[in-house]
Amino acid sequence: MKTLLDYTVIVVAEIGVNHNGSLETAKQLVDACSLAGADYAKFQTFRASKLASLEAPVAEYQRSSFDGHSQRDLLAALELSQQQFLELADYCGEKNIGFLTTAHDLASASFVMGLNSDFIKVPSGDITNYPFLRIVAEQGTPVLLSTGASDLDDVGKAIEVLESAGLSRSLVTVLQCTTEYPAPFPEANLLAMVEMGKTWGVAIGYSDHTEGQEAAVAAVALGASVLEKHITLDKSMPGPDHAASLEPDEFAELVQRVRRTQQLRGKPEKMVAPSESKNRDVIRKSIVAGDHIRQGEVLSEDNLSVIRPGTGVSPMRWPDVVGTRAHRSYVPGELIELP
Repeated sequence: MKTLLDYTVIVVAEIGVNHNGSLETAKQLVDACSLAGADYAKFQTFRASKLASLEAPVAEYQRSSFDGHSQRDLLAALELSQQQFLELADYCGEKNIGFLTTAHDLASASFVMGLNSDFIKVPSGDITNYPFLRIVAEQGTPVLLSTGASDLDDVGKAIEVLESAGLSRSLVTVLQCTTEYPAPFPEANLLAMVEMGKTWGVAIGYSDHTEGQEAAVAAVALGASVLEKHITLDKSMPGPDHAASLEPDEFAELVQRVRRTQQLRGKPEKMVAPSESKNRDVIRKSIVAGDHIRQGEVLSEDNLSVIRPGTGVSPMRWPDVVGTRAHRSYVPGELIELP
């Protein structure tokens, strides 16, 4: 069954907070996303005071790039204003690349939903956020549901909430994700992506936090219709996500590999490819006389053989030929004819 996205791979360049709170850096990243050939440049919209309490600690992966202990303080330094996001949306239009941003708190949700983007992203941290899921579903817009730090039951319940609020399951793409930066290769668990698609009858994708490109390309080969990968201007920049991101040249290479892999993947239909049709008769075989055969002689496994080319009677008709009588004489190697 075809999904909303059919067989096209949508590449989302996740800028996230790699702008480090700078509008200028954000625009430079949009430039890089566009030049790399991504379909969308994506950001994260939040208000630190609405996203994290004063007591919320920083994640373990964030400690290497942040000296403080409060997650709110970390996030506050990475905020952009709503006006800046509007400017970035316009800038993406100028650069001929789609604009997306993820709302990470209810206070930012109404602003993000009002941007009329092609997709609404549910971040992994909100897969159990019932009121957020309801608001998302009510928009009637295709949803990217990220599943980091979740099990199959969490995913199923989130899909049920979206459906109960009126969103068709055909508009949901579930993204396999491992919430660690960078994520260990053995924990990428790409087959879970495939299983979720089968279990819930939804389109599948991959939000990649591993280092390098291998996991992303493998996800596309396995059927991902959406690929999300972080991009940075420089992996050595301070900030929580830079180390798990690709630099512009690496991201451009990834896009090329994704497009080639998409071509290799094809469609779930076994068929004779145009390029190989001319070779079919060359490589296949036909039923031929394996010895001199007289007219009227019984055709048997002793006097028949199978040999190239496949321009005569197919060997698949062997049971139909054996036991009949030759309607004329044959020399060895001659194509057997059926009356």
